[in-house]
Amino acid sequence: MSALETPRGRKPARLTPGRIGLYVFLVVAAAFFLLPAVVMVLTSLKTMEEIRQGQIFALPLAFDLAAWSKAWSSASTGLVHSGISVGFFNSVKILLPSLVISIAAGAVNGYALSLWNVRYANLLFGVLLIGAFIPYQVFIYPFIRIFAWANIFGTLPCIVIVHTIFGMPLMTLIFRNYYASLPAELFKAARVDGGGFWQIFFHVILPMSTPMLIVAAILQVTGIWNDFILGLTFAGRDNVPMTVQLNNIVNSTTGERAYNVNMAATLLTASVPLIVYFVSGRWFVRGIAAGAVKG
Repeated sequence: MSALETPRGRKPARLTPGRIGLYVFLVVAAAFFLLPAVVMVLTSLKTMEEIRQGQIFALPLAFDLAAWSKAWSSASTGLVHSGISVGFFNSVKILLPSLVISIAAGAVNGYALSLWNVRYANLLFGVLLIGAFIPYQVFIYPFIRIFAWANIFGTLPCIVIVHTIFGMPLMTLIFRNYYASLPAELFKAARVDGGGFWQIFFHVILPMSTPMLIVAAILQVTGIWNDFILGLTFAGRDNVPMTVQLNNIVNSTTGERAYNVNMAATLLTASVPLIVYFVSGRWFVRGIAAGAVKG
């Protein structure tokens, strides 16, 4: 091969019955998971007259966005008709501090447990992981009593603390595994140069943590944004998240049930995690692969 020729890889294998079966399975699985989303989108764009005809897979006669507008700004959420927009901004208020604090705490914990000689580090890590496998419902009543005693129950700091606590085990796990896979020589060289705990973390470890920070952000955005039971219990009436507002819209219907509004509200609620995945999906895969090398 001459120097000007572009090197080529091996030609793909011919189609075999096994490969055809794999493609068929993937297509069927994709259709199975995408079908509900397609039905939701089509229903949200139809008028109630079209929906009453019962043809859920039929295209709308005219793409009507009135249901989306009503779901956002004027749908009934109980006693008021403010739509799901109030819940959106409440979810943003809950998400941002919970995201930053939980990722920061998990990164510092993972850094300390993986690179520093912390006494009983494995025991502490094991206890932290055990807490991750205990159902949320077990902690709800004790947390209610604690936050009520601290006089912060039903406030924004309350729900932020709750999301930080429940996100810490997973964040610590992924950062610990990622930092354990980094070359130990980097840490040792920084120690020889006189770097302390925070100096090494901010100047050496954190700049190399971009893939795992993206993974952590995606996981936390999805978990916090989609949460229902914690937001319903700890957020209070002034900070009701979008998922709780969605439940109120679906179950507060009087008279005819507006399926197009319900579908539009559901899609609006799911839009933030979907956008995050579409924008940073490839970084998510790279980060997971980087953190799975060594544990």
